[in-house]
This record gives sequence, C-alpha cells and structure tokens, in this order.
Amino acid sequence: MCRVFRHNNVRRAVIGLLGPMAAFVVLTGCTVTVTGLPVAATPPPVTTTTPARPVVSSGPCKYTTTPKFPAPPGKAVGLPTDPDPTPNTGTVTVTLQTTQGAIPLTLDRAEAPCTVQSFLFLVRQKFFDNTPCHRLTADDTLKVLQCGDPTGLGEGGPGYTIPDENPTTLTPAPDAQPGTSVDVYPAGTVAMANTGEPNSGGSQFFLVYADSELPPTYAVFGHTGAPGLATLNTIAAGGIVPGTDPQTGQPETTDGKPKLPVTITNAGVSG
Repeated sequence: MCRVFRHNNVRRAVIGLLGPMAAFVVLTGCTVTVTGLPVAATPPPVTTTTPARPVVSSGPCKYTTTPKFPAPPGKAVGLPTDPDPTPNTGTVTVTLQTTQGAIPLTLDRAEAPCTVQSFLFLVRQKFFDNTPCHRLTADDTLKVLQCGDPTGLGEGGPGYTIPDENPTTLTPAPDAQPGTSVDVYPAGTVAMANTGEPNSGGSQFFLVYADSELPPTYAVFGHTGAPGLATLNTIAAGGIVPGTDPQTGQPETTDGKPKLPVTITNAGVSG
C-alpha cells in the first residue's frame, strides 16, 4: 500500500510490502519512491506473443492506449473522442451518486480541456458506474478521497493515458521550503491522480475535502460545492480502515480504505 511521509514539505509516496498502490513506475522490486500523491497503481503487464503498439488519438489531446495495461474486464471502452479543437470554455455538471450520498461536480473545460473531455467520455461510457472509492487520506496536510479504479486496488485504469495539464492558478503552500514546489489544493477541488511519470493520468481522480498540500502536478479539472463536501465530510468522519506503516511497523490510521464503504453507483452528466 502506498504510504505518505513528509520530507522537506514535499509528500513522497512509497511502495511498501502491504500492497501495490503506485504503478507504471514500479514493475520490479518492492520499494520505490515517487514524488507526490495521490498515485495510481498498475497491475503486472499483460504479455503477448506480439506486443501491441500503443495507439494515439488523432486530435490535439493525443490520448494514448496502454496495451500492456488494459482496462479491467468489462470496462474496456476504447479511446475518447479527440475533437480538434478540443472545447476549452464553459463548464459541465456531473453528479456522482454514491452509497454515501451524492457528489455533484462542476467540470471546468478552461482549466483542463483534455482531462474534462476524457472524464466526460468515461462517464458516458458508464466506466465509473458500480466502482469503489478505494482510498481515503486524513494526514495533517493531505485530505482526499480517491476514486476511479474499477478494481478497487488502486491499480486499475481505462486502458489509455491522458496528457498532463498541470494547474497554474494554485496558491503556494505557506510553509513550503525554498526550492520546493508545493501548492494548496483547496477544499472542493477535483483533480486527476497520476504515477509521477509524465502524461500518466487515466481514470483515477481525487476529491479534496479539506485544504491539502501537493506539488502542482495534478490536473485540476473541476470542483464540488457544499452538497458534495457534506458527503465527503461524512465519509471522512467515518474514519479509515487501519493498516500498518511499512517503515515503522506502527499502526497507520491516516491512509487506507474508508471505513464507510463508498461505491459510485452511477455517474451522469446533468443538464
């Protein structure tokens, strides 16, 4: 399982012996350090006699298939539409109906047009329906719920990656040390998880329920308001299934599965 440790005010995700919670960057070995959180894990690559070549969409977003890391069974949806030009103005409302309450999202095409286009594609393909939110963090400066992996293990994706659209309007964290790049992701932010490698986002995303500090390397593509935050705060108040810190062997209570099981039963575009 991916654990978080503070180092010069930059969070580092470490792959320990408790499970695979980061990916693409980890194919062998049992411990790897990746800058930033949240991260998404990848299952062992699928081997074939003749490896398939990645397919890249023809539009400006350049969505790229990951033949060695396909979508989980029943969730293969192909590549998103990649119109040229990609819409980059306006907002779209998506509502996540979950077992703990509704989380309405307002997606902002201007902030991350390719990410929004991909997310809407997955919503319309029912990719997120009946999938769990597999990770809850409650560290001092990292409070997020992570969703979007059909496997529930932190290692599933849609079978393709999306381009980086790093945020440019976040505020630097007040306690960031010189030479580091850490920003505040405000409560209500909706952003994409990635592995720390360039252009490695897919379907996993995270919902910020209290101001959090992270490197500005996670595409911010929308926000949720008071109703969504109310649902997120209910989930957070339920606590985290305790685990064990792989470095210290001590109980880990700030990073793991939410005690209140959270499943996205339906994701739909509103209006």
